[in-house]
Amino acid sequence: MKTRKLGKTGMEICPLVLGGNVFGWTADSSASFKLLDKFVDAGFNAIDTADVYSKWVEGHTGGESEQVIGDWIKRSGKRNKVFLATKVGMEMAGFGKGLSKSHILRSADASLKRLQTDYIDLYQSHIDDPDTPLEETLEAYAELLKQGKIKAIGASNHKADRLALALETSRKHGLPEYQTLQPNYSLVDREEFENNLRPLCEKEGLGVISYFPLAGGFLTGKYRSEKDAEGKPRARNVTKYLNERGFKILAALDDVAAKYKTTPAQISLAWVQSRPGITAPIASATNLDQLKDLMSSVELVLDRESIEILDQASAI
Repeated sequence: MKTRKLGKTGMEICPLVLGGNVFGWTADSSASFKLLDKFVDAGFNAIDTADVYSKWVEGHTGGESEQVIGDWIKRSGKRNKVFLATKVGMEMAGFGKGLSKSHILRSADASLKRLQTDYIDLYQSHIDDPDTPLEETLEAYAELLKQGKIKAIGASNHKADRLALALETSRKHGLPEYQTLQPNYSLVDREEFENNLRPLCEKEGLGVISYFPLAGGFLTGKYRSEKDAEGKPRARNVTKYLNERGFKILAALDDVAAKYKTTPAQISLAWVQSRPGITAPIASATNLDQLKDLMSSVELVLDRESIEILDQASAI
């Protein structure tokens, strides 16, 4: 399996990251274990989750995904085969939120306990916290790095100006720098990353692990009307794309998928994997057939004509 350098972390990951948002939600523990085993045994190494997954489910408080992954690590003994990324900052029931030093330190210990590991490869600020001084946030990460509890830090859902300020603050105060960014990026969501974030990431040498490369399932082609999305867990994520531009993108995906005799999901992922500045997209699966489809995307190399068709259909 070919790997790509993850920014300046000194670590390398495969060009597809397995999303842990479904673990303990639409994939129960048994299904999640099978997905994780299949993914890692196929030679892939990167798994992304967050402490807050899956708080949005009725009866959940957050931590469910990390717990499932931790149980899998304990059962499988495959910790040394995986690059483990998680996030902090979203509100956890009864635990608080934000990027204050005290919250980060408490949250890191809680994540380590759930994940049943001594260290986290990549610890990410899940969302910007303008109410906490950047120095305080970065000091917390400095402490965790010194303790060996984390190996590198990254930012998620940050605007370019705030990310640039964080990097400037790190250098000014001799504090650890964000070495990765996790932005929303796909055929249907291009503008923010391409116009604002990518130039900064390329200038600063940040690795980019993008989320929602399939736009919550829309780019798999299985949601082509509001009726298709009715009663589905991800309905709220896909119905906003049911418009002229969305249908144009689906038509282009259908054409390119037919050319390569594959699926729209594989084409969508291959497109993201081919984009300048992208290290790897994050995608999740709830069953082994879906996972096989996702993993096959790394073997797919789109020609210039196909990329142009997709670029034009999704032009911003």
